[in-house]
Amino acid sequence: MLVRGEHLRQAVTYCIDVLEGVPAAQWQERAGGLEWTCWETLEHLADDLLTYALRFGLAQPSAVPRVPLRISSDRPAGPANVIFGDREAGPEGLLTVVEACGGLLATAVDTTDSATLAPHVFDASDPEGFAAMGIVETLVHTHDIAQSMTRVGEPLQDLSERVLARLFPDVPVIDTPWSTLLWATGRIETHDRPRRTNWRWYGEPRSHG
Repeated sequence: MLVRGEHLRQAVTYCIDVLEGVPAAQWQERAGGLEWTCWETLEHLADDLLTYALRFGLAQPSAVPRVPLRISSDRPAGPANVIFGDREAGPEGLLTVVEACGGLLATAVDTTDSATLAPHVFDASDPEGFAAMGIVETLVHTHDIAQSMTRVGEPLQDLSERVLARLFPDVPVIDTPWSTLLWATGRIETHDRPRRTNWRWYGEPRSHG
């Protein structure tokens, strides 16, 4: 199952649909089991999407460990980002930032040679791998935020199925792809699998032959 830019755009649309219209005060609540606020978590998501896209703006992505942008944090325990949302634009403005960053990554994925590799902390990956990473970040962090806002939503099972096949080949699907993805990323426990306290994905290129 291939992962393309269109699938990333679907994930970002899901994020916006679930989170738009939430009162500004709720964005200062802690996001799920994270140490970050809901606002900080959404900024972190935007930052992930942007920095993934920037890797493929280079002529030789594999030759540069990371794009050397200045990284900072708004508070000691907050996420370290290269971009931040304008607080005066409110939550809807920050969702616009996420949409823009997701769109950049989707475009980069679809216009970069599929054999191109870029570095990642979990080993080098190709554009499809980074698309899948962006989808995982989008879906699970939307879940983190929605938990604190009592927002109900469930992404297309197809998205979870694609990223599980691409990034979590060691994880069998039990129940639904979405619940399996939440388990694989340490968000939930199930009746037959205790909650993960240590996890990673595997981004190395895979054959679709």
